[in-house]
Amino acid sequence: MKKVKKNNQIGLWNRLVFIVFGILVFTGIIAYLIVFTVLNRDLFYYLEFNFSFSLILALLLSLIIGTAITYQVGKEILIPMMKLNHASKEIASGNFHVEVNVNTRIREIQEIFRNFNQMASELKSIEMMRNDFVTNISHEFKTPLTSIEGYATLLQDEGLAVEEREQYIQMILDSAKQLSTLSSNILRLSKLENQDRVTDRKLYRLDEQIRYVLLQYEQAWSEKEIELKLNLPKTSIYQNESLLTQVWSNLLSNAIKFTPANGSIEITITKLETEVAVSIKDSGMGMTPEVKKHIFDKFYQGDHTRAKEGNGLGLALVNRIVCLCNGQINVYSEPGQGSEFKVKFLSD
Repeated sequence: MKKVKKNNQIGLWNRLVFIVFGILVFTGIIAYLIVFTVLNRDLFYYLEFNFSFSLILALLLSLIIGTAITYQVGKEILIPMMKLNHASKEIASGNFHVEVNVNTRIREIQEIFRNFNQMASELKSIEMMRNDFVTNISHEFKTPLTSIEGYATLLQDEGLAVEEREQYIQMILDSAKQLSTLSSNILRLSKLENQDRVTDRKLYRLDEQIRYVLLQYEQAWSEKEIELKLNLPKTSIYQNESLLTQVWSNLLSNAIKFTPANGSIEITITKLETEVAVSIKDSGMGMTPEVKKHIFDKFYQGDHTRAKEGNGLGLALVNRIVCLCNGQINVYSEPGQGSEFKVKFLSD
C-alpha cells in the first residue's frame, strides 16, 4: 500500500484564522493580567485611578501590542506579494528573465510563486522561439531570393551561351520552387498548430498508401540504386488519409535523401492487438544525440552547411500531424548506423 506523504504546510486561510484568533486571545490575556494586577495590588487606591480608566488603558495597551504582532506576522504575506507585484511589472515591460524566490511556509504563496516562475519561463521560451523563427525564416527566404536575383542579372547578358542560359533559368526555377515549398509548409504547419483535432477520418489500406508514396519517389531511389526492403502486410487504419500521406512522404523523402548510393531502406508495418506501427529505417549517416534532441524543431537542420535540400519544416509537420492523430513518433539513430523513425497509432 502506497504511503501518502503528509502535507505539513498550513494553508493561507487557516493561517489567517489562526493569526486573528491568536491575537485576540493574546491581547485578551494581556488585558486580563493588567486589570488583575491593578486590582490585586490595590493600585487604584495609590494611583487614584478608577476602574473605567484602567480598563481603557489595558485595552489600549492590548491594541498596541496586537497591532505590532499583526504587523510582524503580516510581513510574511505582504512582502512576498510586493515582490510578486514588482516581478509582474517586469514581465509586463517585456523582461521575461525574472524569477521570484521567497522562502515562506504558506502553501498558497509557494504555489503562486511556482506558477509565476513557470509562466515567466514559458514566456521566455516563446520569446526565444519567436526570435529564432524570425531569424530562420528570414534566412530561408533570403537564400533563394538572392539566387533568383543573381541568376536573373546574369541572364541580362546577351552574350551568354545557350547552355549557360538554360542552366541559369533552371537555377531560377529551382529557387522559385524552393520558395513555393517553404511558403506552403509554413502555411500548412500554421494551420495544423491552430488545429486541436483531426476530422475526415476514414478506414483505408495503410500498406497501399505507403506503396503509393514510394512510387512517387521511384526516380529518386532508383537513381541512387537504393535497395528497398518492404514488409507491408495487409493493414487497415482509421485515420485522416491526406494527413498521413504527408507523414510518409516526408519520412521517405528524408530516408532517400540521407541514404547513400547503393544503400538500403527498410519499411515495416507491424500490427498488434492494440496498435499499428510503421518503421522506416535507412542506412544513412545517422544522427548525433544533439541532432536527435532538436530533430522535430521548426527550421532545425542537422546539416548546418545546408548542403542537403530542405528547409527544416518537414519533421516538424510530421510530429504535429502524428500528435493530432493521437499517435507517437520516436527516432532511433547513432552516427554512422543509419536512422529509424517509428510511428505508432492505437488500433480502432
